[in-house]
Amino acid sequence: MNLAAQKGTFSLLTQRVSAAAFALLVLPLSAQPHKVTQAEVDRITRDAILIDTHNDVTSRTVEGYDIATPNTHGQTDLPRMKGFLGAEFFAVFVGADYVNGNHSANRALEMIDTVRTDVIAAHPNDFVFATTADDIVRAHNEHKIAALMGIEGGHAIEDSLRLLRDYYALGVRYMTLTHFNTNNWADSQGDVDNPKVVHHNGLTPFGKDVVREMNRLGMMVDISHTADKTFWDALETSSAPIIASHSGCRAVTSYTRNMTDEMIKALAEKGGVVQINFGCEFLSQRYFNDSKPLQASMREQYMEAMKLEDPAARSAAIGKLRAEFSGKVPPATLADVVAQVDHAVKAGGIDHVGIGTDFDGVACVPPELDSYNKFPALTRALLEKGYSAEDIKKIYGGNLLRVMRAVEQRARELRSTPTIHSEISKK
Repeated sequence: MNLAAQKGTFSLLTQRVSAAAFALLVLPLSAQPHKVTQAEVDRITRDAILIDTHNDVTSRTVEGYDIATPNTHGQTDLPRMKGFLGAEFFAVFVGADYVNGNHSANRALEMIDTVRTDVIAAHPNDFVFATTADDIVRAHNEHKIAALMGIEGGHAIEDSLRLLRDYYALGVRYMTLTHFNTNNWADSQGDVDNPKVVHHNGLTPFGKDVVREMNRLGMMVDISHTADKTFWDALETSSAPIIASHSGCRAVTSYTRNMTDEMIKALAEKGGVVQINFGCEFLSQRYFNDSKPLQASMREQYMEAMKLEDPAARSAAIGKLRAEFSGKVPPATLADVVAQVDHAVKAGGIDHVGIGTDFDGVACVPPELDSYNKFPALTRALLEKGYSAEDIKKIYGGNLLRVMRAVEQRARELRSTPTIHSEISKK
């Protein structure tokens, strides 16, 4: 190679090195790779206020399970919560079968009582009753877990706004408008394709009044189980940000309980948050595809297990079936959680994504994230993905606190407006 050629090659190499160096300079700091230390992981996890917006362990505590003892068939117990979890929204879950005989309100009250009696009152050194964003921050500063409640299934109000107000007075701070069942005023995702079910094309006029009264009270509107049209109606009707307490991204996993990018973007534009569900079928398309035929084949066995009256025997039988299931279909992974979070951030923005694990309410979660003491693994994975400490704090709880404060502020603005007294029209 002659001298001129050597100079040209050297000049080209210099330009490439300079371009690479410049690219590192202009990249956001959060996107620049760095060596993640355990000290950094521990500090961020400790400083963040981790808020989980959906946990179903209440379906066990209401039957006598002590949350301070090891949960051998689930993800939630006090030893694994302490030091990692800042606030828990315990699910006031009311199954669709309680609609029969008009027992929904009775069940809702039982579930509220198990949070207040079997969790908070039974363990006052670890849990503190909370209803506001400031309560959550205060509990974090006192090194306690803030215990809040969210109703899962709008049929719990038995078509009565008076009951809705009663639940708010007892401490409920969000309500999922439907569960898997369409109720008398809102369509559910769970049966939207069932021709035998009477649907409303989203929210009825009474359903819209439910949303408005939730705004007036200061109760967050949750759309995690609703049909898509119900979501759009709720978003349009609500004058405060709304949440998806335990959902995911449909573009990543096609389960219709997940949200489309259009929905996530619209939710974000109105200030809301999508809280990422850790259930394997929400996280992984591979798991979702492979699990469906096996679920169908094992459904009869599962239903027989559910009929067992003794809680310990029922829990053991269900645990055995889940172990058999997981042996045939490998679970989702930590990487799947990161992919869901990352896609939600890209669709809605860093200020509109959070955590709603659905622990003890789903049959499968990633083994690397099967309880709250495993969250350092997620912290590390997000750091390695390029997220900053501030990004992670927003995802873990900061975004949900912002929504809570916005909902609380809207309620203050509506304080002077009349109480809504509408009823479902009788045909």
